[in-house]
Amino acid sequence: MQKSSRGRFFEHFSIGETLHHPGSRTIGAADATLYLALFGGRFPLQLSAAAAQSCGLAGAPIDELLLFHIVFGKTVADVSFNAVANLGYADCRWLRPVFPGDTIAAESQVIGLRSNETGKTGIVYVRTTGRNQQGEAVIEFVRWVMVAKADPAHPAPIAVVPELPARVDPARLLVPAGLDLSGWDHRLTGQKLCWEDYAVGERIDHIEGVTIAESEHRLATRLFQNNARAHFDAVLQRASRFGRPLVYGGHIISLARALSFNGLGNAVLLAAINAGRHVAPAFPGDTVYCWSEVVDMAKLPGRADLGALRLLLVAVKDAAGSAFPRAGGDAAVLLELDVWVLMPRRGRPA
Repeated sequence: MQKSSRGRFFEHFSIGETLHHPGSRTIGAADATLYLALFGGRFPLQLSAAAAQSCGLAGAPIDELLLFHIVFGKTVADVSFNAVANLGYADCRWLRPVFPGDTIAAESQVIGLRSNETGKTGIVYVRTTGRNQQGEAVIEFVRWVMVAKADPAHPAPIAVVPELPARVDPARLLVPAGLDLSGWDHRLTGQKLCWEDYAVGERIDHIEGVTIAESEHRLATRLFQNNARAHFDAVLQRASRFGRPLVYGGHIISLARALSFNGLGNAVLLAAINAGRHVAPAFPGDTVYCWSEVVDMAKLPGRADLGALRLLLVAVKDAAGSAFPRAGGDAAVLLELDVWVLMPRRGRPA
């Protein structure tokens, strides 16, 4: 009797099935500290209990992307253990803050399947929900991933590709209960820019770069309990088209968010990911830079203290962000991530 699992292959998924990912994870202060050490984020609400409490929160919440990666990691064994590539994201919302000591579980529903022309792989679409110990949803997102087939001769399923919104409607953005940025202290970030200081179409070069270290990307991926073979198994990957293990795409997301502090330091909370795609793979030794474009701005009903800024965050490798390279026109682009962030306003009427 086979005791170990080879994971799910493309032909093992069916539309509408719900995957209850095994186990749960209590997120501790040590997880938050290790995440800080790996990515170097400087956004104050997630780093300082005093700063968070001054803005009406009970304490410093877990970084939004740490939560995202932990929930993502819990899905890997059931969804992407045999992934060739993680392709993209849509309709992601953070629904309530998570604090050290909270315990997170995850489940996913298969909402789309499409076989690729080669017959060797297919695309699996899932909607994943992370829940806390009270069963309350804390995050929800859609992702799609290219998964290998165990048997290339297996008949292709009827293609089902879900219709996904181009963006999260600002009316669906959730502000954490109690959050009040009306007394925002700019000394927390050293940046005086508020929501009103940005304009649609504006581009921001975030200047700094980070070189990906082999040890750091593997440690980060293990922190998230992401055991996808593409990130760890050099023997397997030498036989692939890349010839070496890939850096987990979420590692690039976290690096880009951390780097964006220079110019967007008062974008204190991520509220949603509208869309995102990994344009090209990253490998240890690549140096990541990023830039942002302001795509949209939204006032939130009844809120004079904060507004939402829609940003396209572009991560590139071994190329200056000041060149503002874009996918389709520059081979250096690694990631395009379309997000809503929350920023303090100057107190104008809502």
